[in-house]
Amino acid sequence: MTVLTIKDLNVTFSTEGGDLRALRDVSFEVPERRIVGIVGESGCGKSTLINAILGLLADNGRIDGGSILFEGQELTALSAPKMRDLRGQRISTVFQDPMGALNPVLSVGRQMQNIQYRSGLSRAEKDARSVDMLRLVRIPDPEHAWARYPHEFSGGMKQRIAIAMALMMEPALLIADEPTTALDATLEVATIELLQDLQQQIGCSVLFISHHLGVIAELCDDVVVMYAGEVVERGTTRQVFNTPRHPYSIRLLECDPARQAERTRNLPTIPGEIPDLRRRPQGCIFANRCDRKVAACDELPPDVAVGDGQVARCILAEAV
Repeated sequence: MTVLTIKDLNVTFSTEGGDLRALRDVSFEVPERRIVGIVGESGCGKSTLINAILGLLADNGRIDGGSILFEGQELTALSAPKMRDLRGQRISTVFQDPMGALNPVLSVGRQMQNIQYRSGLSRAEKDARSVDMLRLVRIPDPEHAWARYPHEFSGGMKQRIAIAMALMMEPALLIADEPTTALDATLEVATIELLQDLQQQIGCSVLFISHHLGVIAELCDDVVVMYAGEVVERGTTRQVFNTPRHPYSIRLLECDPARQAERTRNLPTIPGEIPDLRRRPQGCIFANRCDRKVAACDELPPDVAVGDGQVARCILAEAV
């Protein structure tokens, strides 16, 4: 069963310099009880994708076409009140800055009570459930931690509290927007392990956004590679990381410091720059940075199936 299906999604922002095509024909699925990672350079469209799913695009943004199907509902057709009913209830989000996600003037317990306002539980039941969630995310002494304020916790603890709040209503889909970026390496590993355990216990699906390839490889079942607003490759984590078929995926993996066999002062990079999406080039979006470009790349490439569920948007995908 599929929890989230995105098909040919297009998002455009109106700017002084003209319309900016932030997402173009984005398609992928988030199956039930699986973790799907979205990876790509800054500016590839990860945040725009999240906001489109949540119905939180800026005023100058619009969905030009495509479908966002969540549990059988077409989200692009839902009214604002119905989208508010879904957010926090069936779709929850963990952001990368836990301090920005928590209200500094309210205790953790009060904030966790507020999340449950649609639950129909008594105040005592809400409090007990809040303590149980804090215990589940391994907050020490949860009975007392419940009454403390966000500034009394470390960054790692605040992120665990944010995760507990996101999972409070046992959503069908958890969107994690780079939740380990602000943490050091030790806390990052602990947070990954925690998310894996909680996802198994609660049984939700997870859409995990990150630029950290190591985190994606460790945590995710499936991977979607984005570049300049397009999905250039998708497949299982094993497929994409072991046998990448799109030139961008190959170059992105080559730039991972963890893959460097020898110590060096000069890390590999991808030459060139992301194109201006207000003036999208003809043909393949990656052509101006690709070392395998051929004449046919001046035409829009098709999505090429190269394996069991692995798809790459490149005419040379099968030749890799």
